Amino acid sequence: MENLGQFLPLMLIFVVAYFFMIRPQIKRQKDEKKFASELKKGDRIITKSGLHGKIVELNDKDFSCVIETMAGKLKFDRSAISMEMSRKLAAPAKK
Repeated sequence: MENLGQFLPLMLIFVVAYFFMIRPQIKRQKDEKKFASELKKGDRIITKSGLHGKIVELNDKDFSCVIETMAGKLKFDRSAISMEMSRKLAAPAKK
């Protein structure tokens, strides 16, 4: 019983770390994977580097997409698309 008392703070730290750090990260990864799989032609997106464009082609073989920008067409990996910024872009403007 005495040994359990020594490990209780350590176990408590692990539980707190799981619920405040690990679990939210896993949920975010699931959300980003779902977002990337739901992309379709015509979606207006923003990449993580800040490039704005519209999806013109999706390739499921290498999980990439072709984005049309003002400078032309560029090929990106779908993981380079920012979920948060693209959702803000797609949201209706508030008055």
